[in-house]
Amino acid sequence: MLSKNKSVIGVACGGYGSEREISLKSGSVVLENLKKSGWNVFLLVINIEKWFIKISETEKIAFSKNNFNFNFKGVKYEFDVIFNALHGSPGEDGQLASKLSFKKVPHTSCDSYPAALTYNKRDCLSVVEKYNIPTAKSIYLNKGELFKEKEIIDQLGLPCFVKANRGGSSFGVYRITNKNDLNSGIKNAFNHDSQIIIESELKGREVSVGVYRNKNGIICLPITEIIPENEFFDYEAKYLGKAQEITPAKISDEWKKEVSKIAIYLYDKLELKGICRSEFIFVNNTPYLLEINTVPGLTKESIIPKQCKASGIELHELFEDLLIQAMIKNS
Repeated sequence: MLSKNKSVIGVACGGYGSEREISLKSGSVVLENLKKSGWNVFLLVINIEKWFIKISETEKIAFSKNNFNFNFKGVKYEFDVIFNALHGSPGEDGQLASKLSFKKVPHTSCDSYPAALTYNKRDCLSVVEKYNIPTAKSIYLNKGELFKEKEIIDQLGLPCFVKANRGGSSFGVYRITNKNDLNSGIKNAFNHDSQIIIESELKGREVSVGVYRNKNGIICLPITEIIPENEFFDYEAKYLGKAQEITPAKISDEWKKEVSKIAIYLYDKLELKGICRSEFIFVNNTPYLLEINTVPGLTKESIIPKQCKASGIELHELFEDLLIQAMIKNS
């Protein structure tokens, strides 16, 4: 079992894509909280070219991806567990999980298959539809594939959303209100991913549900209602304060019970691990699933820390629970 005095914790952050800067902020929050509560913790920054340990703004230490260790002040360190704060690739798509599994290093997030599944919006929605969970109408396109704008609009209507299939933080997401803008929206989305998903717009109240496991079982955090100032919950709404985030959500007890039940069901059924966040929109009293985030933001602007505050959970307590569960699942 983990010991604050003896265990070496690595907080993985950075990554390969558009969510890199957010991940670095999340990693700093995790590092700060674990350090304050006495853990022996290091920041592991992951780039495409190299991985390194960030000691300070001016001091960086080489990290060996092959041997999975590093030297600090004449001492060789190996991580006992990795806290995954990598949004996007390689932390959220299963690549990091696969590598850590091969190295037999426990980590705080999903195993490689459920990570890859939930990161791929198209695959994830196809699976949850089999569980009779409502989702928006959708059409899938791959780069280079021919399409007819009229057929898309006839099937999905306007407004509709064009989304990069693999990504987060609303990068590569475009709301289309005019048929003349559909082609450019598709083109722009393909700049973010070679696969896209086009969905009908769901009109209703949007909520975000945080779920994790601790010694007492699967826990649902207080639900957040999202009321964006912009047309949808885009990057500015998420990270630049252009949205109302009401926690706990002022929704009926019936809605809370129903959406919590679905979020916990999906966490269990999809074999998710760590802290996950599911997004829903209520349409005529029915919650429709938008997406599942298996490595959600942990910045000061992010939803999960606000849900923890509303429930009276200190962030370091949540992070410690995730570390302990990571060790338990590996034993």
